[in-house]
Amino acid sequence: MLQKFNPKNQNIQIWVGDRLYPRTAAKISVFDSVVQGGDAVWEGLRVYQEGLFCLEAHLDRLLASAHTLMFDDIPNKNTIRKAIKQTLEANAMTCDTHIRLTLTRGSKITSGMDPRLNQSGSSLIVLAEWKPPVYNNEKGITVITSSVRRNSPIHLDSKIHHNNLLNNILAKIEANHAGADAALMLDNQGFLAELNGTNIFLVKDNRIRTPLPHACLPGITRNLVLQLCKINEIAYTEENISLSEAYNADIVFATGTMGELTPITEIDGRKILNNNTTYLFDEICNLFDNCKSENCTPISKL
Repeated sequence: MLQKFNPKNQNIQIWVGDRLYPRTAAKISVFDSVVQGGDAVWEGLRVYQEGLFCLEAHLDRLLASAHTLMFDDIPNKNTIRKAIKQTLEANAMTCDTHIRLTLTRGSKITSGMDPRLNQSGSSLIVLAEWKPPVYNNEKGITVITSSVRRNSPIHLDSKIHHNNLLNNILAKIEANHAGADAALMLDNQGFLAELNGTNIFLVKDNRIRTPLPHACLPGITRNLVLQLCKINEIAYTEENISLSEAYNADIVFATGTMGELTPITEIDGRKILNNNTTYLFDEICNLFDNCKSENCTPISKL
């Protein structure tokens, strides 16, 4: 589902470094590490009428990723919150907004891979756009299995939410050429990992199943779904899942900030038939909708 340009975003203000710039002037240096090697970390945030969804969990993950990569001069949470608040207020955004929050290692004194060339500290980017969830969650999406594998922990730890997304982009290219909405990526052993931009769940025999978070990102929405299952005594497991098991599931769905909870109707041409007419997905969706407000941080409290 190709996103379209929203004219409301033509004149947005974007935070870069330490202040706001108009969209046409919001730029970073060609010496910045994100340009030189994709050396940055990021989070996707959604703004509802009640506020920013799961903000603290996103900030925790951003800072943990930056710490793992040994960034210098990492801004604290209060600094990031203030930048987000100023950006939203400058654009009069109070809902229906998606924020791409990026922290780069910063600019280098000369081009090169060595982080010792970064001597000016990290750089914060707050890009807030008017943007609804990207999928039609009533209709659902179709996916194909990609030939591109997700990284295992022996290659690059998926717990680092980094900007080097070439694996996922190559998988998305395959989906585009196959006429599918997204690509299902497997781990290096051939088990389900995640879609190119979201986590994956399936329902079989009234039990929720999701891949172990080895090769997949342990997403914020994914974790919330698991918490909701635990609180409401819905049976669930994190385990290795084969492609055949996904084909024959009763329900398959994706979770993520960009799409919320999205039903997957077809994998590699196999329709998801729901032979057991389970209603667990509807229950999870209702629980998710009902918990939104309690998991939101009001903009006024940033």
